[in-house]
Amino acid sequence: MNETVKALVIDDHPLVAHATKELLEDTDCIEVVGIAKSAEEGMEQIKKHQPGLVFLDYQLPDLSGTDVAAQIKKEYPHIHIVIFTGHDLTGAMNRLIELKVSGVLSKESSIRTIKNMVNCILDNHTMLPLSLYHQIQLSGSPSYEDLNDEEVMMMGMVVKGATHDQIADHIHMSKRTVDNYLRRIYDKLGAKSRMEAMEKFIKSRHYT
Repeated sequence: MNETVKALVIDDHPLVAHATKELLEDTDCIEVVGIAKSAEEGMEQIKKHQPGLVFLDYQLPDLSGTDVAAQIKKEYPHIHIVIFTGHDLTGAMNRLIELKVSGVLSKESSIRTIKNMVNCILDNHTMLPLSLYHQIQLSGSPSYEDLNDEEVMMMGMVVKGATHDQIADHIHMSKRTVDNYLRRIYDKLGAKSRMEAMEKFIKSRHYT
């Protein structure tokens, strides 16, 4: 593929964002048109530059990566999105595939792996870690129930009727942090709403 593709990096960590920008610029056929620090700024830059590829941090200050990806795909379905994250998103993979995200990469990936992912996507393919590929091959899809102890505790409080403010007070975090945590938990459960998340959690092995 010889045509130059415009790329945008959406990440609120300056060092990571600039390192990603430099790496992409060192990849054939990629022109990085900007860096955005939030979902709102990212949508403005997408409207302005019309990129073909977006490297999207999963945990932004204003929205989760899932919400941003859904918004991008709704308005610009042709854009390739790579979720670039430090979190384990195995439990959220079905939702991300449903949104037609083109790839998910760990921020700990090697330079070669990141470049390989970009080249695959530009050829309308993607890459998966072997561990995830084998899981999909054997079971059809990754488990939605991959919650850690803290996430189980938070969902237990949600089921009992606790508000986000009450959860924040209980675990000594800000309400915004709790909001982000719960969005990630909903993704892991494959739920699009609080009620659906509660129903799936109650049916899961975590609920006792």
